[in-house]
Amino acid sequence: MDLNEAMARLEACGTEQNCKIYLRHGARAPLFGVSYADLGKLKQQIKRDHALAVALWETGNHDARILATMIADPRQADQALLEHWSQALDNKVLTDAFTNVAAPAPGAQANMARWIDADHAWLEYAGWGLLGQLASQEPALPDSFFAPYIERIAREIAGAKNWVRYAMNFTLINLGCRSDALDAAATAAAARIGKVAVDHGQTGCKTPDAASYIRKTRAHQAAKAAKSVRM
Repeated sequence: MDLNEAMARLEACGTEQNCKIYLRHGARAPLFGVSYADLGKLKQQIKRDHALAVALWETGNHDARILATMIADPRQADQALLEHWSQALDNKVLTDAFTNVAAPAPGAQANMARWIDADHAWLEYAGWGLLGQLASQEPALPDSFFAPYIERIAREIAGAKNWVRYAMNFTLINLGCRSDALDAAATAAAARIGKVAVDHGQTGCKTPDAASYIRKTRAHQAAKAAKSVRM
């Protein structure tokens, strides 16, 4: 599939209702309003096509950029590309999609450390999102790599930018779900932090309570492990 066909397919799948929903969630025009079900179908058809992903991103279209993150090859996502893409981040949905490429790409740990210190809300969001993905996807990393970030979240979350607070809260959840030791530390930090206030705009979205989320997830993990043993 070439760029022209991909853009035509995206446009044909878009709806005005989805455009309204996505704009309320922070997406920026231009966009077609393509559902994630249709994006998933296009992803299955295209599979990996890094050149097409790069071309889709350059259109500036929100839906095209989301599809780009789905079909990009993280192994080919060099530092120049990640830096270029990161400069275009301007909403939560796109930044979440971007971190799905950046997490398995080379240099993820260095990018995480640099981005969480950036004075740019969406780069900071991406950095904390990367840390959360490393916690859930990199079992070889020791808990000692993650532990200092729990205390940093506890110290800094109250004064962080709106959406950065949201990312830090979710990262605290991911850290707490990683192991028994981090569970205890993250749950204690969540108790000190208390309710995390995030302005979600004109949506019905809410910020989860980290301690409750960790507790429920760990219980689910334990039940799943027990079931696996019985099988």
